[in-house]
Amino acid sequence: MENEPTSGRADALSRRRVLIGAAGASLTGLSGCLVRGEDRNGLRGEIRIDGSNTLLPNSAAVAERFQWQNNRVRIPVRGSGTGAGFQKFCNGETEIQDASREIKPSEEDQCADNGIDYLQLEVVLDGLAIYKNPDNDWCDCLTVEELRALWEYDSDVDTWSDLREEWPDEEISFYGRDSASGTFDYFTEAITGETGNIRSDYSGTPDTNVIVRGVRGNQHAVGFGGAGYYYENEDDLELIAVDNGEVCVEPTTETIESGEYRPLSRPMYIYVRLDELENETYRQFLEFYLDHTQETARRVGFYAVPDETIEAQREKLAEYTEEYT
Repeated sequence: MENEPTSGRADALSRRRVLIGAAGASLTGLSGCLVRGEDRNGLRGEIRIDGSNTLLPNSAAVAERFQWQNNRVRIPVRGSGTGAGFQKFCNGETEIQDASREIKPSEEDQCADNGIDYLQLEVVLDGLAIYKNPDNDWCDCLTVEELRALWEYDSDVDTWSDLREEWPDEEISFYGRDSASGTFDYFTEAITGETGNIRSDYSGTPDTNVIVRGVRGNQHAVGFGGAGYYYENEDDLELIAVDNGEVCVEPTTETIESGEYRPLSRPMYIYVRLDELENETYRQFLEFYLDHTQETARRVGFYAVPDETIEAQREKLAEYTEEYT
């Protein structure tokens, strides 16, 4: 690959700072009500959000803004993971499910068994990045085929020279999200063609910061995780661009929102309970979420879905609101 990667810096706040704020939002929700802000619309109640740890910063940012304007509403936002979150959502324990992948058939069945009807709304875009150590000066770009050879279950790639003979004959250490993560599901499907198809000797973790530390500490390591984490750790990591069949591309605001960074750009969703649409507070929060998610996405390190996508989500929500109210 002689193509030079398309590069650029994402304009994003640290997700770690937003996660701290999210924890605060959860504690506020448990305490009863916000002690600041306004009671602008006379709304009351609690809306529980759980699910994707990756999407948590965006939902927390939207919830914080909504609660500032409606300080008698509690919105605890937690990130137990997409899979664990769907378990709670389909058991009726939460009203909104953050999801970094689409719902699985088994989860659909669980929701159906418990009488939970839901609507999927696409709210942000995210990019998955391939991380390398800054001292790795040989690998700047990989094809999807090479990524598959690296990561698939029956991989025979153990050293960098197994991938390209001119590269170092040094053992690769592999880091990535664990199987409870929607990021894991999306990455394995996009790269290997099958959800869960991954080499058995990689180090899986629910915490992307562990991946960052692993790659930072080993010149011959490689890892995958959300692109936002790279932009928080540019002194400790570098990116491996992905050849999209035309050019080597790194994940940036421009390449993700344009669709140029493929196949590792992905939509992320909230799943909302339809029976809750009879609740005015709930309806107003969902409308507020769609009105503000493009702004908050870029602020917390995600990428905005196109205007036409947001409008389509508004139309879906309005249609079901009319039906359920």
